[in-house]
Amino acid sequence: MPQPQRREITYTDELLADRTVHRRYSDGRQEWRGTGGGAGGRVVTWRDDRGLVGTDELLGQRIVKRVYGDGRPAVYGREAGYGRTLWSDGVLTVNRTSFGGRLGTVLGAVTAGALVGAALTMPPTFLSPEEEEELRRQAEASASGGGGDAGDGGYGDWGDGSGDSDDDFG
Repeated sequence: MPQPQRREITYTDELLADRTVHRRYSDGRQEWRGTGGGAGGRVVTWRDDRGLVGTDELLGQRIVKRVYGDGRPAVYGREAGYGRTLWSDGVLTVNRTSFGGRLGTVLGAVTAGALVGAALTMPPTFLSPEEEEELRRQAEASASGGGGDAGDGGYGDWGDGSGDSDDDFG
């Protein structure tokens, strides 16, 4: 099966006073994100400036499931580190929030250069409900001390966007 052509979209996050996040994408979209309260902080609800709503759920093993409120098929993403998430539709989202100013420009160029040649693993295009549940179960076991699934911290403490965390759900 041919892989979709990759397209990169950057974004920045701004923590708002009500503890939600305003996300601005380089393609002009804007999104407002909040914790969904379910799945141990592993679900984020979102709405955008184009009338779409939905949820992003960190299933486990760095796989994110994006569900749209209008019933379109779910899209899966794989967090690749350095604030990057590769989505099953070929979009690579890159968080430019983590480092600001001159340091951010330098680090952004270095990480982008380092990863240009690196193979990013495509996420699944489809998971059965059983496969999704198994990922959730594994993530639950990891969270309760059974090992680490890096990046599964969710949005329990959203912080100010100045850290180097890449658990931003794409």
